[in-house]
Amino acid sequence: MARQDTTLVQELILYAASAALSCLVLFAGLRHLDPNKGATKKAMEQKKEIAKRLGRPLVNTNPYEDVIACDVINPDHIDVEFDSIGGLDKVKQALHELVILPLRRPELFAGKLLSPQKGVLLYGPPGTGKTMLAKAIAKESGAVFINVRVSNLMSKWFGDAQKLVAAVFTLAHKLQPAIIFIDEVDSFLGQRRSTDHEALTNMKTEFMALWDGFTTDQNARVMVLAATNRPSELDEAILRRLPQAFEIGYPGRAERVQILKVILKDEKVEEDIDFDHISSLCGERYTGSDLLELCKQAAYFPVRDLLSDEKNGKRSDTPRPLSQADLEKVLATSRKTRVAAGEYGRSWTREQDDDYQVQDAISGLSKLVLSQIMNLRPEPQDH
Repeated sequence: MARQDTTLVQELILYAASAALSCLVLFAGLRHLDPNKGATKKAMEQKKEIAKRLGRPLVNTNPYEDVIACDVINPDHIDVEFDSIGGLDKVKQALHELVILPLRRPELFAGKLLSPQKGVLLYGPPGTGKTMLAKAIAKESGAVFINVRVSNLMSKWFGDAQKLVAAVFTLAHKLQPAIIFIDEVDSFLGQRRSTDHEALTNMKTEFMALWDGFTTDQNARVMVLAATNRPSELDEAILRRLPQAFEIGYPGRAERVQILKVILKDEKVEEDIDFDHISSLCGERYTGSDLLELCKQAAYFPVRDLLSDEKNGKRSDTPRPLSQADLEKVLATSRKTRVAAGEYGRSWTREQDDDYQVQDAISGLSKLVLSQIMNLRPEPQDH
C-alpha cells in the first residue's frame, strides 16, 4: 500500500513538472511569435528617456501604446527652430500665439474662449516648409511630438487598427503636453468614399470620435497638427476639427533672401554675395526646398576647382568659399525637376500625336488604294 502511494505521488510530481514545462514552452513560444516584441522593447527605452526629461515616473502603458511610443520624438532632439526657418514671419507669429503659448502657459488660457487649439492645418505646395514648421512648433513649445504613421496603425488582426488609433490619443494624454502630427493627412483622412476598405473606414471613424472626445476636456494639452498639399481632398468632418488653417505658400522675393541667408548662415561663403540679386533671378515658384537644392549644387563648384587645381599641380588644403558666380551658374544651367518632367511630358505627348497622325494618314491612304483596286476589278461576265 505504501509503495502504491509513493508511485502515485511520483506520478503527480511528474505530471505537475511536465505541465509547468509545457506552460513555460508555450509562453516562450508565444513571446517569440509576438509581432510587437521589438517595438515593445524600443518603446520601453523611449519611455524611460521621456520620463527622465519630464522629471516624472515612468507612465504605465498597454501593448498598443508601446507600439505608438516608438514614434514619439523628444523635443530636445529636434534641431529645427523658428529662427532656422526663413520667411513666414506672420505665420510664425500666429502659431506662437495660438499654439505654443497655450501649451507652455496653460494658466493664461483658461475657459472656453481661450482654451488651447485642438487642431491646426498647414497646407500649401510641396517644399514650402510645412514639416519644418511642425518640428519647430514641437521644439518651441517643449511638447512631446508623436509622428503618426499610417503603416503603424494597420494590423492584420481584426479590431487592432481601432485599438492602435485609440492608443495614439491615450498615450498623448499621458505624455501631455503633446502634439499629434500627421503628415500628408489627405492620404489617411481623405474624403470617405463607398469604395474605401472597411478597415480604413473604421480607422477614420475611430480617429474622429476620439478627437471629438478630447475637445470636451478643456484641461488636456493635446493638439492634432496636420499637413497636406491637397486640402480640397480632406473630409468635411476633418476640416471641421481643424479650425485653424495656415497657408504656407511660395515665398516672395524678400522671403527668398531670408531663406538663402538661413541656408548659408554657417557655410563658407564670400561676404559680398548679393542675395537680393540671386533672389530676383529665381522664379516666383521657387520654394525653400528648391533654394536648398540650388545651394547644394553650387557648393560642388569649389570642390571641382580644387580637384582641377590638383590635376594641374597646384595644392590647396580646403576648397575656396562659395561665390555669387557659383549660384548664378547653377541658375543658368539647371532646371527644376518638375519643369523638366513637364517639358518631357509635353514632348512625349507631341510625339504620340505625330505618330497617331502618321498612322491615320497611312490608314487613309491604304483605304484609298484598296478602293481604287476594287473599282478597277473587271466585272464578272455571264456565260
